[in-house]
Amino acid sequence: MRVGVYGLGRFGRFWAETLGTRFEVYGYSRTPKTIAPRHFTLTTYEGLLSCDVIVLCVSISAVEEVARSLARDLPPSTLVMDTCSVKTYPLEVLSRTLPDGIDILGTHPMFGPDSARDGIAGLPIVLTPCRVTEEQSSFWEETFREMGLSVHRMTAEEHDREAAYTQGITHFVGRVLGELHLEDSPIATVGYRKLLEIREQTCNDPWQLFLDLQHYNPYTRRMREDLARAFTRILAVLDRTLDGGADPSVR
Repeated sequence: MRVGVYGLGRFGRFWAETLGTRFEVYGYSRTPKTIAPRHFTLTTYEGLLSCDVIVLCVSISAVEEVARSLARDLPPSTLVMDTCSVKTYPLEVLSRTLPDGIDILGTHPMFGPDSARDGIAGLPIVLTPCRVTEEQSSFWEETFREMGLSVHRMTAEEHDREAAYTQGITHFVGRVLGELHLEDSPIATVGYRKLLEIREQTCNDPWQLFLDLQHYNPYTRRMREDLARAFTRILAVLDRTLDGGADPSVR
């Protein structure tokens, strides 16, 4: 099976290298890349189109543009997989844009080059079958399990609702920590160092990913509002306690 990876940013290159340990993988980028690929081969757009499976590793905001381009050129029976951090929006775009003869499988590897630096064993990946046979879905589910991943089948809506309060809040808090310009310290606690790890993992990702996570997931606005209310409540309890000597356990 020839697998093409469209997009060779930090995650695209990492995912191409990972898939390349099991498949014949070809990587394509719209912008020239001067990289030394491991476990995959750089290819042209035409070479990408010859692949049986095309994995989209592009930003969420770029999915529609890429889908419109591919829709004109993909041969029938090609399987297109996305890797977006939201599922409702990209799968709706792919279903609407790609011809009926093109199969679609939604995926979201819930990790990246930083969080998987010690390997992918045990890390979660979400599978969202869209326009695909059960045979194809089962093949990829079993493949990911054999790679050591923890596979979770979810609908697009289930994924987005849950991811808003897992991945979405992590990236939001990580960016806030980045604005504080925190430094390591010889007396740093384990908890503090974990906060620095969150900042590193999230701020190493492109700013566009953060924007797209907050914009295209229909549940992240509610997450931000819940977070703001929780922050305000804690400040109010703290202010009452320090100013008036109220019992801090009473809210």
